[in-house]
Amino acid sequence: MSEMKQYVILGLGIFGSTIAKTLSQYNHEVIAIDKDLACVDRVSDFVTQAIQADFTAIDQLRAIGIQDCDAAVVATGSHLEESIMGVMNLRELGIPFIMAKAKNKKYMRILQKIGADYVVRPEKEMGERVAKKLVSRNIIDLIDIDDDYSIVEIAAPAKWVGKTLKALELRTNYGINVLGIRKNPKEHLSISPDAFYTIEANDQLLVIADNKIFKKFESLFRI
Repeated sequence: MSEMKQYVILGLGIFGSTIAKTLSQYNHEVIAIDKDLACVDRVSDFVTQAIQADFTAIDQLRAIGIQDCDAAVVATGSHLEESIMGVMNLRELGIPFIMAKAKNKKYMRILQKIGADYVVRPEKEMGERVAKKLVSRNIIDLIDIDDDYSIVEIAAPAKWVGKTLKALELRTNYGINVLGIRKNPKEHLSISPDAFYTIEANDQLLVIADNKIFKKFESLFRI
């Protein structure tokens, strides 16, 4: 089990409250802050502390005692001034890792410049994720690692069934490496499969893939 950490979430809209709830489900301590009492009340049942406060005011954050948190998320992406003040205050208080939400590329660059360690654009990233899944019916799930690579879970294409991983030469022919195999959706993932494993009809493969191959997924994985 991973070591319990303490996180602070600034802004409790859908994005922020979802992060707060998920971190809580992983048994981490979560301090959730928003100036809207209704948002605070919405998360109060599952976070460590739910506090009504203005996170653009550093004195209020200092009084709450967030200085010892391991990481923070500025989850309000639409109001640039609030996001800027949130990031600056967190940096001033010495938070080791700051993630911020941005609604566009301009906001992202500004937040990076003032000290955000990582800036996420949920709508853009989800849009890209949905588009990639539409490109091929075989894609079950995917996570972008960076601009060049993604980890993708795919249903085994029919033309791969009955062949071994070695025979398929997936790295050479498709630019992908198989990290694991799931026998069916309800089973655990088997990591580092043997090269002589034979693909079966219901197999799901976890692979690391060059993003460039998404442009030709339809032909590569057509059933």
